[in-house]
Amino acid sequence: MSKKAFTFISRTAPYGSNRPKMSLDAALATAVFEQEVNYLFMDDGVYQLLANQNGEPIQAKTLGNALETLDLYGIDEVCVDYESLQKRNLEAGDLTIPVTLLDATQMRALINQSDFVINL
Repeated sequence: MSKKAFTFISRTAPYGSNRPKMSLDAALATAVFEQEVNYLFMDDGVYQLLANQNGEPIQAKTLGNALETLDLYGIDEVCVDYESLQKRNLEAGDLTIPVTLLDATQMRALINQSDFVINL
């Protein structure tokens, strides 16, 4: 079986819905089957990557802790929409893991080169 390229796009804030966890679970499961996984955070999804999160006050698991394990699953390409960070007055240094910042042209190229795109 040949390797396929999957790009997961996460657009929602870390708490308040199950979409971020579903996206993370699907990305990890895909990586376990040794497929190429790209993870792109944009819009309010960039908040998932903020350092020093704590979901305990709202009785939720802290998503940022789970994202720190992406590299253990072989998910090395974690990308962030640079414009989404700018609009929220954030910088790459505010994030819990190293990321690659992409502009609109680079995001289109990433999506176009993917065999499958999962947009949550």
